[in-house]
Amino acid sequence: MTPSQKASGNGRPVAALCGGVGGAKLALGLQKVLGGDLTVIVNTGDDFTHLGLRICPDIDTVVYTLSGLSDQERGWGRASESWNFMHALREAGGEDWFQLGDRDLAMHVLRTQALHGQTTLSEFTGTIAERLGIHARLLPMTDDTVATNVLTPEGPLGFQRYFVGQQCRPVVKKIEFLNAADARPSEQAIAALRDPTLEAVIICPSNPYLSIDPILSVPGYREALARTTAPVIAVSPLVGGQAVKGPTTKIMDELGIKISSASIAKHYPFISGLVIDEADRADAADVPVPVHVTPTLMKTLDDRERLAAECLRFADVLRSQRKAS
Repeated sequence: MTPSQKASGNGRPVAALCGGVGGAKLALGLQKVLGGDLTVIVNTGDDFTHLGLRICPDIDTVVYTLSGLSDQERGWGRASESWNFMHALREAGGEDWFQLGDRDLAMHVLRTQALHGQTTLSEFTGTIAERLGIHARLLPMTDDTVATNVLTPEGPLGFQRYFVGQQCRPVVKKIEFLNAADARPSEQAIAALRDPTLEAVIICPSNPYLSIDPILSVPGYREALARTTAPVIAVSPLVGGQAVKGPTTKIMDELGIKISSASIAKHYPFISGLVIDEADRADAADVPVPVHVTPTLMKTLDDRERLAAECLRFADVLRSQRKAS
C-alpha cells in the first residue's frame, strides 16, 4: 500500500476506543496500518479547566502521538519542550502541581479560545489533527462536559487531583462520571460504530476504569457496541498480571476485583475476543471469550504496528468464524 493509499484509507473502516499513553501507542500502530480508515474515539473524562485554560490530556496525548510530536522519554507532552512558563508561575506563587510546557500551552490557549467562540471540541480536535497531518479521524467521546470523580476515604477528588496531584496514592472506593447521564455521545462516533461496513472495534489497552469507562458511561456507546456486527476486541492492559503503566491493578485491588485477564474480559460484556500477553497465557482458559495470545508490550514503533496487525488478524478470524456458524 502506498503512503497516499494509507492516508486516504483502503475501504476497511475500524474504530478504536482510547485513553492516554498506553492507548495512544496502539492507536499509532493502527494508524500506521489503516491510515484514514481509522476512527479513534478518545476519553474526555480527564478534561478539566486549570489556570483558566481547558485542558484535554488524553486528546492531546493522542494528537501528539499520532502526529509524531510526543515526548518519547517522558511518555507524555510534546518533544523538545521547555518550561519557562512553569518556572515563572512558581516564582509568582501560582499552582504548579500540573505541568504545562511552553509548547503545550499553545494547544490549551487555542482550544480555550475556540470553545469560547462556540467551536465544539470535536471541530477543534478535527482541525488540529488535520493541521498536524494526522490521517486517522480523532473524535472526543462527547462535546459535553463529563468529569471523572474519584471517591476516596478522605473525600472526592477530581481526576487530575487524584492522578497528578496525589499521584494515585489515595485508596479508590468508587469512580463516578459526573454529568455522563445527560451527555450526548459524538454523533460521528456513534455513526462509525453503526457503520455496516465496519471491520472491527478495538478497545486499546488503556485503564478500563479511568479511561474506557468514561466513554462507556455516555448513553449510546454500550448499546452501539452491543449491536455492532463487527468483532469487538479488547486488548488487556495487563502483562504478567501487572499494569505496564498507571494504577490499573491498584484500582482493581482496591475495588475488590481479581487481577486477571478474565476480569478484564468480564468488564467488557460486549466484546467478541480478548488479546492478552504471552506472560498471561495461563489465564486464557478462564477467559469467557475467544483469546489471542501475543506480545503486547509496545516499546518500539514496530511493536505498535505489529500489535495493531495482530488485533486486525484476530478480528478477521472472529468474523470468519461468525460467518461459518
